[in-house]
Amino acid sequence: MKLTEAVGKRVENLLKQRKLTQYQLFKRGGIPRPTVSMIVNGKYKTVKLDTVYQIAATLDMSLKEFFDDEIFEDLED
Repeated sequence: MKLTEAVGKRVENLLKQRKLTQYQLFKRGGIPRPTVSMIVNGKYKTVKLDTVYQIAATLDMSLKEFFDDEIFEDLED
């Protein structure tokens, strides 16, 4: 799995765990709605770290907590 796909899956999983929708993430964090959708659906070739930070902060977690998941262990180039 590529890093961008893993980030998308991680966001999707966190939203499910917290019983939130992409729309709620957009409204709470001010992250553009299309950006949230494109990240979750793996449509971006790259994801900016500041966007990941904004998502993590909106979900009340640090970047360390965000990336501390087994989904990031076996990434492809």
